[in-house]
Amino acid sequence: MMNRRDFLRFVGATAATAVGTEFASGIADIKSRPNIILIMTDDQGYGELGCHGNPILKTPNLDKLHAESTRFTAFYVSPTCSPTRASMMTGRHEFRSGVTHTILERERMSLDAVTIAEVLSKAAYKTSIFGKWHLGDEEPYQPHNRGFDEVFIHGAGGIGQSYKCSCGDVPGNKYFDPVIRHNKTFVQTKEYCTDIFFTQALRWIKQNKDRRFFAYIATNTPHSPHVCSQEYSKPYLDAGLDEKSAAYYGMTANIDDNVGQLVSEMDQWGLTKNTLLIFMTDNGHSMRNLYNAGMRAHKGTPYEGGTRVPAFFRWPGQIKAGVDIDRLCAHIDLFPTLAELCGATIPAKVKLDGRSLVPLLRNPNAKWSDRYLFIHRGRWKRGKAKESKYTQCAVRSQRFRLVNNQELYDIENDPGETTNVIDKYPEVVAKMRKAYNQWWDEVLSAMVNEDVPYAKDNPFRVLYLRQKAEQGIPAWPVDEP
Repeated sequence: MMNRRDFLRFVGATAATAVGTEFASGIADIKSRPNIILIMTDDQGYGELGCHGNPILKTPNLDKLHAESTRFTAFYVSPTCSPTRASMMTGRHEFRSGVTHTILERERMSLDAVTIAEVLSKAAYKTSIFGKWHLGDEEPYQPHNRGFDEVFIHGAGGIGQSYKCSCGDVPGNKYFDPVIRHNKTFVQTKEYCTDIFFTQALRWIKQNKDRRFFAYIATNTPHSPHVCSQEYSKPYLDAGLDEKSAAYYGMTANIDDNVGQLVSEMDQWGLTKNTLLIFMTDNGHSMRNLYNAGMRAHKGTPYEGGTRVPAFFRWPGQIKAGVDIDRLCAHIDLFPTLAELCGATIPAKVKLDGRSLVPLLRNPNAKWSDRYLFIHRGRWKRGKAKESKYTQCAVRSQRFRLVNNQELYDIENDPGETTNVIDKYPEVVAKMRKAYNQWWDEVLSAMVNEDVPYAKDNPFRVLYLRQKAEQGIPAWPVDEP
């Protein structure tokens, strides 16, 4: 595990003058076009934060970020990894982009999808991704072809993963000293994966601090395998947790340290007031034996515990700190929100499911009409999309959640989803079913990856072995600032 001095070795600590403010049309009282730093962790649920009541896990830096942010307390994502990433990237439900799984070619975001990175690039933003992509390992689907200028990623859905399709990472890759693909070139890194991704993000931010930028830091942690250094897991082993749970909390504590380092560097470089910092996670709770903030179920399910996540928005001087917003919001809302804040034009052909959060960021009490969010785990067997219409699905309104077309929960009065009240509210159920049926009919034809043949090999594996044979694997970093 690298210490803080090593962590900053390639980043430096030179203060920088903040970028100037500009007025973006339609922003009104939010006056400047901000830099955007979006942090999304992997498999960290709503309850994996001290500020959300976790009785064991210590997250002082994220707790501080929580205190300084506007928090969306009814913020929802998809039940698993790739679907959430596709929805966040495109502002529409993942099924509209062909993403219905995390493997078997069904994690590939359709090539006609327009990403937020593409839209921000056209608004003169530099764009970057560090960590987990998980929206297609084949070359046309890679982030350098989807609007990102700087790419520093592992393959597949996690470091070292490999499947009988195109989804696969460098063979034998580990969380410590992983091989990473940096702008089409594989590099041999040193130390722990999360530290590496944040270090590279900080190096890139420093290089681009004098222009508008979008930095997407998508950690592969605390997703399994649960691996971290002993200094992070030991406090939780000492607290009586088993090794897997202690490592899971240790991985989250490591993320917390990295967030703290990021915030410190933003302050030193004069970026804090001109940067919108967002923290969220990609799906709900993944450790069934640990604290889950009173919610039912876990990742991979359509219940609250599988889809409700933290969402902190910090922009000092522009949006309020310490404010909770309980309006129904979701990952699909990030695309229109960032586009509006950054003065970017959304192409007319793009059909969004999300809506901009700017009215709520301006005024937490702004009018916000009720809506339906559609949730489906996907992951049906090959060729079984039609038959899986009501399998592991939900419709969420501000008050209610209809699950699997046969369970209704009054979330406002029963947040733990303990009592099925489907017989008590027939009119509510009828409206939700009608909306869901219409939505399903729309998205079914967009599931373009359902019957495609599987690739013969993993592209990351092929490219890595080819580079290794032809020119070797250089040590990271390969480009000093």
